[in-house]
Amino acid sequence: MKQSGIQFFIHVFLVVAFLALPYIFAPTGFPGFQEFENNAHERTNFVSYLMMLAFFYANYYILIPKFYFNNKFIIYASLILISFLTIISFIYILDKPPVAPPTFSRQPSHMMRFEKPPAGFDNSQTLFLFLVGLVVSFALKINDRLKRSEQEKLHTELSFLKAQINPHFLFNTLNSIYSLAIEKSDRTADAVVMLSSLMRYVIRDAKESLVPLHKEIEYIKNYISLQKFRLDDTVLIDLKVDGNFLNKQIAPLILISFIENAFKYGVNPEQQSFIKIAILINHDDLILHVYNGKVRINHPEESTGGIGINNTRTRLQLLYPAKHQLTIQDNNKNFVIDLKLNLA
Repeated sequence: MKQSGIQFFIHVFLVVAFLALPYIFAPTGFPGFQEFENNAHERTNFVSYLMMLAFFYANYYILIPKFYFNNKFIIYASLILISFLTIISFIYILDKPPVAPPTFSRQPSHMMRFEKPPAGFDNSQTLFLFLVGLVVSFALKINDRLKRSEQEKLHTELSFLKAQINPHFLFNTLNSIYSLAIEKSDRTADAVVMLSSLMRYVIRDAKESLVPLHKEIEYIKNYISLQKFRLDDTVLIDLKVDGNFLNKQIAPLILISFIENAFKYGVNPEQQSFIKIAILINHDDLILHVYNGKVRINHPEESTGGIGINNTRTRLQLLYPAKHQLTIQDNNKNFVIDLKLNLA
């Protein structure tokens, strides 16, 4: 069931519970239809609760967003006061008993008496219900706005992190193709076509918050194939992908930074290098293992690491705060990353 459907049923339940509240603890229980028909006070109570509900939703959906959030405080306060006076006047009219003719007796005229109207209208109860509706609707709307602000902030931060990751990948890949072009390799054209496919995924699919997992895996495989064009036999790549990837989704570009890091800092064309990458799906858990031996880096200024892993660590904390376990082993000989990610 969609979130909107769940919220609708929650609202229906709360409305029914609110209307039933005055009768739950009443000694006589719920009044029957005949009692509603014959007892004007019962009808007035029921109508008063309906009016409080109408004010609650009007305040929640119209008055607070349109006036309070737009700093029109005087207009907002005036409308709240008018709403209260309207409700209390309407309830008073409904609850006011009809004017009864005077009851005469055989007593002298100065002893003439009138029947006392039945008690029913309670200003304090009406004021209490009105204040409850006002405070609750106000608190819920403020809470909704805070949540929306947090989501917008999260979206902005994630977009910023993605914007850093994508050019980083493009820079590394163009370096690979440049190496092929310098060697005048016949595979340069194939590499350009493969890069176009990768960038199409980055531009078209990776802009979504979630992508099908099999597309992300295909993207990783294409990236590794593109690296093989440049590296030839100077690096041994052990890639293992296993598990059921269908009907599962993942945040885009959340894995590639770990693999990029292995190729960036674990490969030297002048040395024999080894990279191991394993991606396993076990039910709803994705397990990523990346191993690379440390080699001499031709550019010492890059040996401290790139922005990819740092950004991915931040994205994991934002997108999967309680659904991931990241372990990084860094020693003199190798660099190992183990990530367990719950995709449920």
